[in-house]
Amino acid sequence: MGNIYLVRHGQASFGAENYDQLSTLGQQQSQRLGEYFADKGIQFEAALTGTLQRQIQTHAAICAGAQVTLPALRWPGLNEYDSEAVIATVHPEKLVKPDTPELYRHHFRLLRDGLTQWMQGRAQPVGMPTYVNFVHGVTSALDHVRSNFGGDVLIVSSGGPISTAVGHILGVPPESTIELNLRIRNSAVTELNFNPKRCQLHTFNTLPHLDAPDFSKWVTYA
Repeated sequence: MGNIYLVRHGQASFGAENYDQLSTLGQQQSQRLGEYFADKGIQFEAALTGTLQRQIQTHAAICAGAQVTLPALRWPGLNEYDSEAVIATVHPEKLVKPDTPELYRHHFRLLRDGLTQWMQGRAQPVGMPTYVNFVHGVTSALDHVRSNFGGDVLIVSSGGPISTAVGHILGVPPESTIELNLRIRNSAVTELNFNPKRCQLHTFNTLPHLDAPDFSKWVTYA
């Protein structure tokens, strides 16, 4: 039986003009995860990432921390949904940059509403695939791993695809994955066991590499 280590990217740049870049802390989180993998003797047979910069940068920092060379297959189906496009389906006016607790809560209320409508087929965000095709993009990555590998495989993605993978494996309604999505922490690890026939959930949203007092301030969500 093989193991898939599903990793959410490190902290990006929420609220900045370009979100799709790791912050300095995001780089540190990711490099620390690579150090953890090396300390545990985990050697990856293969790696996959989406095509977003924050995912690619996270993979590179993990490799730097582990001091390994591990080329990654770029898999567009592992890309995150466009949160601005999702929100625009329920709130066409441009949102102001969230900089207070209330504005952050308002942002995520709209995101939950937009995600629900997209999942139910009642709204189609501009420039995004249908939800059915989004799910296929995620599950096709898992199918690729099951069909081609048998050891440890690293997948670097984002909260949406990771929660979608978990929901698919557990067989829960799509709407149930929204709360899972919003609780996945930066650089968190979700482990799946797999064989040629199926995947099984082993752990969800863990931060073993940050489980020490020195890293208590490194835990982030956005």
